[in-house]
Amino acid sequence: MSLLSLVLTAYRKGRNASAALAFLTVAIGLASSGTNALGQQKAQQKELRIAAAADLQPVLPVLADQYLKATGVKLIISFGSSATLATQIQNGAPIDLFMSADFVTPEKIVAAGLADGTAPTPYAKGSLVLWTRKDSGLLPLSMERLTDPKVKTIAIANELHAPYGRAAADALRRMKIFDQVSPHFVIGENITQTAQFAESGNAQLGLISLTTASTPHFKEIGTYVLVPTNLYNSIQQCAVVIGNSDRKAEAHAFLNWVLSSQVQNELSNFGLGAVQ
Repeated sequence: MSLLSLVLTAYRKGRNASAALAFLTVAIGLASSGTNALGQQKAQQKELRIAAAADLQPVLPVLADQYLKATGVKLIISFGSSATLATQIQNGAPIDLFMSADFVTPEKIVAAGLADGTAPTPYAKGSLVLWTRKDSGLLPLSMERLTDPKVKTIAIANELHAPYGRAAADALRRMKIFDQVSPHFVIGENITQTAQFAESGNAQLGLISLTTASTPHFKEIGTYVLVPTNLYNSIQQCAVVIGNSDRKAEAHAFLNWVLSSQVQNELSNFGLGAVQ
């Protein structure tokens, strides 16, 4: 029965108007307190805004679900190339934690005085792979395929914006084939777009992250070989808590959770290496 019905019933049973009004006042007060309690409960649910490198797209959603169940904190994640995200942060984007695919980019946030700390925190190690579709006609796959006359298109991330693109370009230069293969480049703004070019067949080969190549979909339709680590500088993926965030404590807590042995031991399942 509604509050109004209760009041009308009380009135019809002979109670005076003042009594009915008093009853209604109490009832409304109880309803209001219940609404306030729900509002406070909703306000208490904490959210953490994370700007994350595109190579983490297969990784963070899984970790976000685990973290929500463990702590009740919801992760709001924006993915993009590390350099693009850093520019957004420098322009005042409301971000609590920046998880880059390298050390250099978050170091720029520190140097600009925008970080809550004096140095980026390493949280994972990345690996670069050469990937192709199983139906590309380029199997067995090897690094020598990069100069195969049949190869006319190679997907690579923009080395100016994406750390994995920079690692790929470095590898090609150390192999002394950069000038030879660069006319074949199909350039992605970030490593996710680069992988999409290779996945769709718009590029015959793709220099992409192991995190992407390790996903069930990419393993089903394609194959990869690891790019030798001596061909590019170590991909130290680092994070910084943003200094003007009003959720610094929550950001540090999440970063500490990522650095815990529980999560670090799980990173290999996603194609990342532990930092310990």
